[in-house]
Amino acid sequence: MSNDNQVKVSGHVQELVGNPSPLGLLGLAMVTLIASSQKLEITSGVAYIVPWAIFLGAAAQFVAGWLDYKHNNTFGATAFCGYGLFWFAVGSTWYMQTTGIISKGAGFDAHQLGYAFLGYFIFTMFMTIGSMGTNKVLFIIFVLIDMLFLGLFMNTLDWGGESWHKLAAYSELGISLMSFYGSAATLLNTHYGFTVLPIGTPFGSLHHKAMELKASLN
Repeated sequence: MSNDNQVKVSGHVQELVGNPSPLGLLGLAMVTLIASSQKLEITSGVAYIVPWAIFLGAAAQFVAGWLDYKHNNTFGATAFCGYGLFWFAVGSTWYMQTTGIISKGAGFDAHQLGYAFLGYFIFTMFMTIGSMGTNKVLFIIFVLIDMLFLGLFMNTLDWGGESWHKLAAYSELGISLMSFYGSAATLLNTHYGFTVLPIGTPFGSLHHKAMELKASLN
């Protein structure tokens, strides 16, 4: 027997799930708000950021990504799962630092973290290209994430001065504000079935080419 949460697609039963983006964006908004407060020296230390990094930045985004796989949304699933795993790693690093499991001079080399930031900068660059095919709010968020990781890896690898740290701090705050807006817009637009808060349409030559190809196949 089937129920209201299942639909048959090409002979297979597919489970219907809600839009996970508001949850994923909320998780991103919360953790970057708290983390940016430390980078901007409004707060100090990272001990109290660890639970938010694990449960909001990591778990909420990972769950959203997992649900996006059920939506057959490869881009959304890769984004949310990828950044969710990032926050699992960062939260674990902060936990080890605050509990004294690792410390400078005891197998701790911050440059390794810098190369991790560099890797995520590369990842975010091609995700930014993909975000042009979603909406403009998400594209802005990805551009800000590019700037965050640029500032982080330049500063952590000692390839630049304090200005790179400031770039990371203000970019992270921008990510938080835009993610709050994106979460609210996606939630309200989905809930009411019409545009309550605009998020902008997809754009770019790749998007237009994809639309042309889709139209030709139909």
